[in-house]
Amino acid sequence: MAREDPEVLSTRVTDLLGIEIPILQAPMGWIARSTLAAAVSNAGALGIIETSSGELDVIRNEIARMKDLTEKPFGVNIAQAFVADPAAIVEFVIDQGVRFVTTSAGSPTRHTAQLKDAGLTVFHVVPSLEAAEKAVAAGVDGLIVEGGEGGGFKSPRPVSTMVLLPEITKAFELPVIGAGGFLDGRTMAAALALGADGIQLGSAMVASAESPVHQNWKQAILDASMTDTVFVSGSSSPALRALRTPYSEAMEFTHDQNGFAALGDLDAV
Repeated sequence: MAREDPEVLSTRVTDLLGIEIPILQAPMGWIARSTLAAAVSNAGALGIIETSSGELDVIRNEIARMKDLTEKPFGVNIAQAFVADPAAIVEFVIDQGVRFVTTSAGSPTRHTAQLKDAGLTVFHVVPSLEAAEKAVAAGVDGLIVEGGEGGGFKSPRPVSTMVLLPEITKAFELPVIGAGGFLDGRTMAAALALGADGIQLGSAMVASAESPVHQNWKQAILDASMTDTVFVSGSSSPALRALRTPYSEAMEFTHDQNGFAALGDLDAV
């Protein structure tokens, strides 16, 4: 359904979240801070502040700074498996006056009711049809359906976005954001054709001008070819997709090494 302006795309996600463009910025740890998130929100999409770093004092300041940098909607992610005390972070997010939350890396049954009782809109990240069923039963307002093509943390049994997305949009009536492998207008059109109401962008946001990472990292993403990622720790959770380097490539088919821990060990790189 189009808005009065035919150049503006209206979906259930734009209407629900009060944004102009049906794009969410992925909540990458240490990266998804106010400079990047505010730029995304000011452009008409939805910026997200991360909490997976666990640096709550810093994040509190980042949320406060968002209110200075933008008058547009924004959200916060709660990555349950990567924070020391998820329950405390839920209380923290509610206390900051945030209105939209994405939850991930954990069960949707843990905090959805508490967040919704506080008046927040909640989307949960799901990597499978079974996970989507659990999230819908928990009462979430929408789903972020993440296929195996995306970067960062993944299910050890990834499903292609092209397969996963239509299965979930066919099964449920909730608004859906497609994640994993999306890059531009053409790929967003593909997501909409598969029943999604928008997309989430991660790697493209890391490489953006407003991203706080070093230019060498951004350039590595821009220079990467279609085969320049590796899927690490496919036998354990969390698995992850990373840029192909000699260090990460050595772990591609290793089953006795925790890739999450190894890639976080800067002394070994």
